[in-house]
Amino acid sequence: MIRRILFAVAALALSMGALVAGHLGISKTAAAPQHSSKTITIGNIGWDEDVAVNSLLKVVLTDKLGYTVNLKLADAGPLYQGVASGSLDVFMDTWLPKTQALYWAKYKAKVVKMAPWYTGAANLGLTVPNYSMVHSISQLNAHSSQFGGKIVGIEPGAGEMNVVQTKVISGYGLHYTLQGSSTPAMLSALQRAMKRHQQIVVTLWKPHWAFTAYPIRYLKDPKGLMGGTEKLSAVVRKGLQKDQPQAYKFLSHFRLSEQQLGTLEIQIRKSSSPEAGARTWLKTHKSVEMHWMMG
Repeated sequence: MIRRILFAVAALALSMGALVAGHLGISKTAAAPQHSSKTITIGNIGWDEDVAVNSLLKVVLTDKLGYTVNLKLADAGPLYQGVASGSLDVFMDTWLPKTQALYWAKYKAKVVKMAPWYTGAANLGLTVPNYSMVHSISQLNAHSSQFGGKIVGIEPGAGEMNVVQTKVISGYGLHYTLQGSSTPAMLSALQRAMKRHQQIVVTLWKPHWAFTAYPIRYLKDPKGLMGGTEKLSAVVRKGLQKDQPQAYKFLSHFRLSEQQLGTLEIQIRKSSSPEAGARTWLKTHKSVEMHWMMG
């Protein structure tokens, strides 16, 4: 499974977006880039499902369609901005209609949203080990000392962090601090706590391979504040269909099920590099690749 603007402080994130984007070569004011060569630039938010999907796209676009593929790492805000300005061709990991609603509202008139590529159920949740005595978010306050009064989060710019900070903590009256870090750091903290049989609550999402690899579960969300089911879609720059018809056709046919994405993520984790993992996965999914190419 996958998952994750200073979303916890949304207004600040938007005001800083241009600064962050500038370091990535994503400019709001620069002249529109030319798109005549067979080069595709993909925005990469660094979440596990996005790394997996981008690696798969890079392998197919390079090996089968002859493209040069570049990846640009950034938070969600600069990635939406990059697609809107034409500095990026595609960003695959949009979570809509709720998690990234702030960015969609700002950029929707300047990008093209494609049909969802993920056919499973995508959602967010506060997650604990199966052995935890807590089964609902509403029970967390009663066990605050065991959890150290903190929720271990991911990148501060992730949409889920905003949801937890602005809706879940206040909505349930939680006496907890949301600790921003990174996805790898959160997973490391989860692994350490489970080895010691300690209590821990983290921000996670589905699809994410951790639900296959570890005995963990979502806490129940009786108030429905985590946002429900989302759709994972790509946004592409306007003009991509005309400039790069082969790439656009491929992206329009690209689909992955929960099982397919889960096995892809696991294969990448076992491989020497994400691209090596994607190539290995493709060897046993020829019919899936054929559908992407032919439609």
